Amino acid sequence: MDDILVLDNGGGFVKAGIVGTHDDPIVVPNCLARPRGSKKWIIADQLEKCDEIQGISLRRPFDRGYLVHCDAEKEVWDRVFKALVKIRPPETALFLVEPPFTLSAIRKNTDELVFEEFGFQSLFVSHAAPLVHLYEANRRPKSRLALGNCSLVVDCGFSFTHAVPIVQGFPVYHGIKRINLGGKALTNYLKELVSYRAWNVMDETYIMEDVKHSLCFCSKNVLGDLDVARWKKGRENYIRCQYVLPDGVKNKRGFVKDPAAAAAYFSKQGGEQQGEEKEEAQAPMDVDAAELTLTNERFMVPEMLFQPADLGMAEAGLSECIVRAINSCHPDLHPLLYSNIILTGGCVQFPFFKEKLESELRPLVPDEYNLNIQLTDSPIKAPWYGGALLASSPEFQGCSVTKKQYEEEGSHRCRWRFLQ
Repeated sequence: MDDILVLDNGGGFVKAGIVGTHDDPIVVPNCLARPRGSKKWIIADQLEKCDEIQGISLRRPFDRGYLVHCDAEKEVWDRVFKALVKIRPPETALFLVEPPFTLSAIRKNTDELVFEEFGFQSLFVSHAAPLVHLYEANRRPKSRLALGNCSLVVDCGFSFTHAVPIVQGFPVYHGIKRINLGGKALTNYLKELVSYRAWNVMDETYIMEDVKHSLCFCSKNVLGDLDVARWKKGRENYIRCQYVLPDGVKNKRGFVKDPAAAAAYFSKQGGEQQGEEKEEAQAPMDVDAAELTLTNERFMVPEMLFQPADLGMAEAGLSECIVRAINSCHPDLHPLLYSNIILTGGCVQFPFFKEKLESELRPLVPDEYNLNIQLTDSPIKAPWYGGALLASSPEFQGCSVTKKQYEEEGSHRCRWRFLQ
């Protein structure tokens, strides 16, 4: 059997690995980057090794959630295929994960990239939501989700957020709802807040993404935490913390000045901070280094997922989006969907995200329905794990489109096989 490469091509990160060879996918940024003062672009994993991150320019293949810069994506894929997973595309079948409702012109460009530029042997396309459902059902075979084969997958990704009902393992397309908010928009909002109150960081996207990942969280009591952030002084203000900016000489990367102060809120709430602690957080503080002081920005940025109107967006929040997605399905499915809500995507890794969503959603759900929200154990990699499970099944080969079929029938006719 030929190698099968599962490629979750997200707007923020590429997750890639060969089925049966890699237990975990390789996760690298899906972008090109050019350090300030340099004419050379660095690609994907090279960005994580770059020391000159101040003012670094980023070029992403994705814009607003869809692949629009195929030339940039070609360079990223070429780096991933040759240097990281080390495959020969003509001897490999590709399992590609892409967003729902991708425009036909973008699908055609993707197929050209897969078959004509790289020459893959065959192609299979799926969305993230059914793969996450498959992964969770396989991980918990005796759960209500696995026995009922029905769930609602909430995917809070880099570009936007989807609420996708899954029935009998397949997405209910007329029930899919979307919010045009994701990790990228939250980073941009954080840049605006910090630039208005402190330093001008509008060109420091890469640094501010690390600030967001390191310090932001979801507040269980927004008004109470606003009072603490605004009026409390000293140790009584358990929200205030500092982030040391890189200077390009001593501090190549930014880090949290006092990890204990940053974690004070989690101790106060009786919880633990999610995510891995960065080693840079333990570095000694340079008294001459520039630093950012964050207070209510830490929780007001993730709050935008629940209150998009505060950004001037005429859209429903995440809780209303979930309710509308479930109400689009048959009433007999509502109890099962409310009891099997799965969270995936990078944004759900904010501490207390699950608790925040549950408190916002419970008043909107009928009292007779049980509300059960589960955070998948690997929000970033779960679609890849589900894709690896599906690619290992005997039926997979018969569902793929071969290069010969693509050349004879074209992209449009081949895509009908994927029920998109």
